[in-house]
Amino acid sequence: MTSEELRSNVEKALDEIRPFLQSDGGDISLISIDNDSSVKVKLEGNCIGCSVNQMTLKSGVEMTIKKYAPQIEEVVNLS
Repeated sequence: MTSEELRSNVEKALDEIRPFLQSDGGDISLISIDNDSSVKVKLEGNCIGCSVNQMTLKSGVEMTIKKYAPQIEEVVNLS
């Protein structure tokens, strides 16, 4: 998978999870993909102060991204 295809797949994953975040007043932005294995995102809106945002990041965002791009090893939120 090329870097462009990887970025496209990660964006598709974020598009899949974004409506769930937006329904709670939050959102997510892709910041970067490093070494084709680490995705950096920024949780926004109500997601910033949410007490379960780390669970959302690991159980929701990371799992969905890995479904589209299995080579991704980690997803990190930049606050």
